[in-house]
Amino acid sequence: MTQQPGSMQDLDAAGRAQVRAELRDFYDDYAFALDEFDLDRWSTFFTDDCLYRVVSLENHTAQLPLSTMQCEGIGMIRDRIAGIRETAVFEPRVLRHMVSGVQVNAIDAQGWSSQANFAIFESMSDREAHLLLVGRYIDRVVREGGALKFRQRICVFDNYRIRTSLIYPV
Repeated sequence: MTQQPGSMQDLDAAGRAQVRAELRDFYDDYAFALDEFDLDRWSTFFTDDCLYRVVSLENHTAQLPLSTMQCEGIGMIRDRIAGIRETAVFEPRVLRHMVSGVQVNAIDAQGWSSQANFAIFESMSDREAHLLLVGRYIDRVVREGGALKFRQRICVFDNYRIRTSLIYPV
């Protein structure tokens, strides 16, 4: 799809299915990049002027500004990657992202508003795998240079607390 229609209701069933399928593939590719620890590829999922936040449900609901992780613009995302690779000291771990319930909430001339559920499992060498985070993505997706990108990705986690530590992007 090269043009953005006015809304999901303006699309026929085949058009709605195409939009959802493209968005599901985009979300799956994002999760795969993180599961493979391909942080350079992860950064390509965002626009230069993006907003990326990881925030608790409590703070999100109360519209409080405190986030567990926040990057404003691609420069901060690249800085986060550099921090993970070069300066952070942490126990090695493997993450697996499960994404479901992808929904397109609205389409307008600027892009798509969408959301999906996520569950992230963490495996470490000295303990059993466990659920690290569960929640939902609240996104603003745009088409840039023919590819989908996140202009805004808000990762709202439902956990009361994070059991270990949040090092990698969500």
